[in-house]
Amino acid sequence: MALKREQIAARAAQELRDGMYVNLGIGVPTLVANYVPKGIDIVLQSENGMLGIGPYPTEAEIDPDLVNAGKETVTEIKGTSYFSSADSFAMIRGGHIDVAILGAMEVSEQGDIANWTIPGKVVKGMGGAMDLVTGARRVIVAMEQVAKDGSKKILRQCKLPLTGKKCVNTIMTELAVIDVTPQGLVLREVAPGVTPEDVQRATEPTLKISPELRTIKV
Repeated sequence: MALKREQIAARAAQELRDGMYVNLGIGVPTLVANYVPKGIDIVLQSENGMLGIGPYPTEAEIDPDLVNAGKETVTEIKGTSYFSSADSFAMIRGGHIDVAILGAMEVSEQGDIANWTIPGKVVKGMGGAMDLVTGARRVIVAMEQVAKDGSKKILRQCKLPLTGKKCVNTIMTELAVIDVTPQGLVLREVAPGVTPEDVQRATEPTLKISPELRTIKV
């Protein structure tokens, strides 16, 4: 049974470790803030100049001036700090972000990622994605396995303009957790009721099956 968006986010949150500085992209990744495991103390960074993002606000907590890089309202935590975009990108480019969890339109078997534009469609800008995929110590892509039109999103080669090359470490979808390695894509986990064959049918490159393959638990 395929995972829901919230479950993909919950599984991605399991990769976080105490003391990490983490950047969350737009889409499924923003949901990760609501699923940080108890006892894990992380600091969420936003490239629009906020360090210390809390969970999504309740109706009573909404502050229209308190937003993340995706222009979504957020909450702050004790110790939250604010700064310019220049300082924010200095953090990212300086290698101070431990993990970036991003969405994507395409990911290749080499770890290339395309997530900022589709030719012919209007986009507001590339945001901080290009800096994040090169500056973060680890890049996790959290996305649906196939596009709305049924086309595969994990490809041998990306067809859309690239955001970064050989930068993705792990892919998490509603079907599976897949590691990007020098030897190719390794299927590490499958969703409950999903078989490796199901995942392969939704993936263009040939997957290698981990000898320790297990079921995703969220």
